[in-house]
Amino acid sequence: MAATSIDDVFGVEGDAAARYFAAFPTMLSSAVRDTLTFTGRTRRPATDPLNAALNFAYGMLLSDLIRAVVTCGLDPHAGFLHSSGRNKPALALDLCEEFRTPVAESVVIGAFNNGELKDTSFSTVTGAARLRDSARSALISAYERRVATPFRHPTFGYTVTWRRAMEIQARLVLGVLDGTQQRYKGVTIRGATRSTGIC
Repeated sequence: MAATSIDDVFGVEGDAAARYFAAFPTMLSSAVRDTLTFTGRTRRPATDPLNAALNFAYGMLLSDLIRAVVTCGLDPHAGFLHSSGRNKPALALDLCEEFRTPVAESVVIGAFNNGELKDTSFSTVTGAARLRDSARSALISAYERRVATPFRHPTFGYTVTWRRAMEIQARLVLGVLDGTQQRYKGVTIRGATRSTGIC
């Protein structure tokens, strides 16, 4: 499907997200799936442990990306796809898209599969799933391990950590804005190729 407007882009994104999260539990071990109830993505409030963990991991990722954007002298609220309405950090949210799966979601899947998180790591208050203190600590530790993990940057070919890659991507946005980069290239993994419409 060709997207010819921003609304079309959001439509494609929404459809892809629905399909992705419908299959999301298949990345969990069968033993973990048997203990969790997950009927799809819910944000506020999270209605199950998996969504609560995702929300927390996305929050940590967004904080790192805000820092990366500000470090590069950019305004985190001046984005391209996301709206800065209600004081949202739109540019950081734009960059968040390419790091959600390899960082935040990877952390959550790993934490459940290796037993760092269990259904008993959460409480339910008025229908909302909440992380207990032990679960929060486990997720923070797992997140810090992940962002310190090195990988080969697909554009530049040298080894960086995921946290360093966040700043590199913010600097690539700056390069497009100041004319030193022709186009923006997102971080991809396992041979996938993708670029955004920032240019």
